[in-house]
Amino acid sequence: MHLGDSFGSSLSSIWSHKLRSFLTLVGIMIGVAAVVTMFSSVSGIKLLIMKRMEAMGWDRSIVIYPSSGENQNHRRRGRFMYMNRRARPLSYNDYLTLKKEIDHKHMYGRIDQWQQFQDGESREWVRLTATNNDFFLNKTYPLRDGRYFSTFEDKTNARVCVIGHFFAEKYFSKENPIDKTITIGGNRYRIIGVLSHDILNNGKAQMNPWDRRWDLKAVYIPLSTGSQLLRQHRALDNIYVQARKDQDYNLMKTHVFQTILASHSMAHDFAFDDVGSFMAKITTEINQFMKTWNITLSAIASISLLVGGIGLFSTLLISINEKMLEIGIRKSVGAKELDIFSYFIIEALTLSLLGTFVGITFSMMLVRQVGKPMGFTLPMPIEGILLGIGFAIFIGFVSGLYPAIKAAKVDPIRAIFYFE
Repeated sequence: MHLGDSFGSSLSSIWSHKLRSFLTLVGIMIGVAAVVTMFSSVSGIKLLIMKRMEAMGWDRSIVIYPSSGENQNHRRRGRFMYMNRRARPLSYNDYLTLKKEIDHKHMYGRIDQWQQFQDGESREWVRLTATNNDFFLNKTYPLRDGRYFSTFEDKTNARVCVIGHFFAEKYFSKENPIDKTITIGGNRYRIIGVLSHDILNNGKAQMNPWDRRWDLKAVYIPLSTGSQLLRQHRALDNIYVQARKDQDYNLMKTHVFQTILASHSMAHDFAFDDVGSFMAKITTEINQFMKTWNITLSAIASISLLVGGIGLFSTLLISINEKMLEIGIRKSVGAKELDIFSYFIIEALTLSLLGTFVGITFSMMLVRQVGKPMGFTLPMPIEGILLGIGFAIFIGFVSGLYPAIKAAKVDPIRAIFYFE
């Protein structure tokens, strides 16, 4: 018997017993849907966490900041017994040196200072931050109106500013702030851009919302302008550097350390926050946790497939008794045991695969509904779909194996006269 004939006969048999076939499919369908949905949900949550951490600029990054600032005496042997190196803060020149020497994805310096903002007759304290455009790109703060700082403005210490979304809502709710002039700390700045709302935390799954809300309440000026107006000796509070790829991170970190050390005459008057290594450790722990959780959930969901397999096993045993005459006639006209075995095993696999495809379709709808409350579309990873199909084929084959062997061993004479 050809496989095509066996498949056609299987579909005909399934269609002729619609209710029984449907009840058999339900167990397999629920099992496959549970396996695929669990796998997709865990993978989606993991992907969401990774994307949020990357969008917030936490991966592959280091932050350089001044140390205590005390004078450091270094004892030396040989010709020079002592060398006195005065500690000095990070400066705008250090930032320019790093920007020139270091291969990076994002790099920005930063100065934060609270100053008084004059709003008509009243004065309020606002956070004035000096930085450059990489800060907005790294933190994923897009523009609502206007533009970021131009290269010319950054080089010429221009007194322009970009205001946060909440700052604009509070002080310019009834007018367009672009090209308006504001006074902060006795200095006047022209507004050239307005940041949009926090697009990363617009759903229920939020990360670091408090800090990001403060960022969107601030006023931003070019780093060169801030280093000249807000600090002596053009000092910076910190410098952030992010590597392009994971494999470049350690080399970049070493290069940054050596560059700053050479710039500061070998004085260790700075420190690092190794954010990238910390986030890599967290990522490894998340991956391990998700892997364990995935295995656990998949094992639990597979119980539904086992129940469906038991139902399929019972259906095939009943089918043998119903088709006893058909088996006898097939064998009497030359069908071999392998042909009868193939007929029943293909019917088992057909039932199982039908349930699988219905279950995958159902899981796609379910995953879409699960992702809505989080404000994130959960993916349908191919691994989860293949796992569901693999489970279903295995259950279908195992469930149909004994009935197929039993049907293949039936004596044709007894089969023909089975109902007499």
